[in-house]
Amino acid sequence: MNSTKAIAMAFISGLIFAAGLALGGMMDPVKVRGFLDIFGIPAGRWDPSLAFVMGGALIVAFAAFRREWMRAKPWAGGVFEFPSAKQIDARLILGAVLFGMGWGIAGYCPGPAIASGLVGGSSILIFLAAMVVGMLIAKRVAK
Repeated sequence: MNSTKAIAMAFISGLIFAAGLALGGMMDPVKVRGFLDIFGIPAGRWDPSLAFVMGGALIVAFAAFRREWMRAKPWAGGVFEFPSAKQIDARLILGAVLFGMGWGIAGYCPGPAIASGLVGGSSILIFLAAMVVGMLIAKRVAK
């Protein structure tokens, strides 16, 4: 696959992903925090609607991956690449904990944050800057 086609496919995929995040409410930090607050403090504030968004995305992804894996090679060309790491280690657990804490506090995870960056606002720009700094620190610590 040539680089122009790859860039075009990545761009279209990103647009579809961003549209899904926006339509599903994943770019609204108040809605995300309401979903993550399973204890509903104060009582009755839990918003389970994002579970349906995520469930719908999982069903579509599962069907698409099952169909794609039946092919000899990926539809877009190249080869199938799978992660080689199979173990759960301290680095993975720490990363998951930090991700979850950041998602719960800010109401953003990287995908919705980047999509929200297009809309603007100082809070999202601060979050994106902090996310980039965190990634740079993590890359340096991982060496």
